[in-house]
Amino acid sequence: MFWIAIVFSTFQIITAAYAPLSSLPVRSIHVGFLVLMVFALYAAKERDQPLKAAWSWLLGATAAATSLYHLMFEGDLVQRSGDPSTADLVVGAVVIALVFEAARRLMGLALPLLCGGFVLYAMLGQYLPAPLNHRGFGFDQIINQYFLGTEGIYGIPCYVSATYIFLFILFGSFLEQAGMIRLFTDVALGTVGHTKGGPAKVAVITSGLMGTINGSGIANVVTTGQLTIPLMKRFGYRAEFAGAVEATASMGGQIMPPVMGAVAFIMAETLNISYAEVCKAAAIPALLYYASAIWMVHLEAGIAGLHGIPKDQCPSATAALKRQWYLVVPMAALVYLLLAGFTPMYSGTVGLALTAIVILGSSVAANIGGMAGRFIFWGVLGVACSMFFKQGINAVVLTVALLVAVNFFVKGGRETVGMTVRGLVEGARSAVPVGVACALVGTIIGTMTLTGIAGSFTQGLVSLSGGSLFLTLILTMIASLILGMGIPTIPTYIITSSLVAPMLLKMGVPLVVSHMYVFYFGILADLTPPVGLAAFAAASIARAQFFTTGWWAVRVAMAGFVVPFMAVYDPSLMMVTGSLGDTAYMVVKALVAIGLWGAATIGFLRERLALWERAIAVTAAFLLVAAIPWTDELGFALAAAFAAWHWWRTKAA
Repeated sequence: MFWIAIVFSTFQIITAAYAPLSSLPVRSIHVGFLVLMVFALYAAKERDQPLKAAWSWLLGATAAATSLYHLMFEGDLVQRSGDPSTADLVVGAVVIALVFEAARRLMGLALPLLCGGFVLYAMLGQYLPAPLNHRGFGFDQIINQYFLGTEGIYGIPCYVSATYIFLFILFGSFLEQAGMIRLFTDVALGTVGHTKGGPAKVAVITSGLMGTINGSGIANVVTTGQLTIPLMKRFGYRAEFAGAVEATASMGGQIMPPVMGAVAFIMAETLNISYAEVCKAAAIPALLYYASAIWMVHLEAGIAGLHGIPKDQCPSATAALKRQWYLVVPMAALVYLLLAGFTPMYSGTVGLALTAIVILGSSVAANIGGMAGRFIFWGVLGVACSMFFKQGINAVVLTVALLVAVNFFVKGGRETVGMTVRGLVEGARSAVPVGVACALVGTIIGTMTLTGIAGSFTQGLVSLSGGSLFLTLILTMIASLILGMGIPTIPTYIITSSLVAPMLLKMGVPLVVSHMYVFYFGILADLTPPVGLAAFAAASIARAQFFTTGWWAVRVAMAGFVVPFMAVYDPSLMMVTGSLGDTAYMVVKALVAIGLWGAATIGFLRERLALWERAIAVTAAFLLVAAIPWTDELGFALAAAFAAWHWWRTKAA
């Protein structure tokens, strides 16, 4: 597993930096590595059962060998495009079967069964009644669609996994190995640890900061949760609530720029817009999501009478930044390059190289010590950056190689080199579930483009909703939550956006907003029982009941449910339309709505709320979300009356 991961990461870095191969072979080899790693993992687990282990290795070796098919026969495949040979069909069927089996072993039956249903529809859909039927397709057409082109398992999701996603996962892995979790935790403890409900607020902020470098919600739970969940339990939070806070905060990392979840890269490619535009649309909803989580935590702390950590026990945020300031440099460079218009692949490659430089360079500087060490460190970093702008990526690669060589001869340097190697390995391991899901979900995209089922589904949904935007949004939310209970965020987004986004566009919703709406609820689905993978991971760390943890996670995230609805009704919240003044107004309105919704959900503000007070708060929040004539004015008036009454009642008491 170790050496496969090293070779996998090296292959991805070389193809990203130098692009020696054309796109389709890169995608094919990428999928081959992913499937090989899945079967290698199972072979390692089955070491005490030699026959099973040998079978897993055989499947993995077959995946690795067949992944070279597009590279070896690239010219022939282009010449006979649309007329596959027998060998094409056999290899294609084997590869598709291996992807399904790898996904089954890795993620269970839900996603393979769903994708298998789409495959069966492509094969047998002509026998269904109208309007679900299609004209019928031969086996050669189906294999050609799924395997030989870029509409199936090697489609846009696979392309994004093989380029942007892998690089950004490696980027986050390197920073985690370098101690970024400790930096984020110390900063969060130093800023909010002493406030009411401080430990839970630390969990929200730490997970939010981790979300800026790690776009995986589950990975966020199992890394930061090891620190934050025991901290919350130690200061009086019940286990289920501690797990719920961590799960809710971690899932928001997928919509937190600059490194969002894999869906953001797929969205950029699908809509043919820059990744920076996706980050721009996600920024305010992401901040509102975390504001909602902090508000819910604050209210829960108030109703439970929980206090913060004594201030003298909290670390200094300033001291933490002074100690590990260099870890912020790659993130700053990444943000600059993305905002400057560079592609995510280019930005990710440079950010990854700079991360290696600051890790290796800081080791050298620490050994020299004093002003001389800092001077050398800054000098190396400055030379690398200046050479990069003049000579390109070669200069950065040369700097990394030089620092690796130097670290072999300084105290502690070899351990630092080992840390970067572990970053390569952990990055490859973390990329496996995302990549396998991206490859498998390609069968759904291939089926929809081959059969045109998306159009039939859209017509049915339009009929069901009666052309009502609000009802369509509700149905879309329910569909996203139900799908997300059984399958990961990526396929949930792809399926729902493919089917619903065109219809929302006809109703006047901008494409970016409709895609973000689906993405948002696909994330929330990972919190929702009866599946809720993020809640399950957090519950295992907290040693709590999963089902209770899941419902608490939904409760903590409840105020955030209003944000996507508000963005649909007024896209200026995502900075898609309108002026800065319009955006500022929407932010204020969203904050008031979140505040009301949170108070009603928890049943507490300054003191416990009566049932009729909670009803008024919900009504005011709903009026602010509705965005039809006079609802804003009524909502603000009712919110002001509610706040004034509650303040007067609690002051009098």
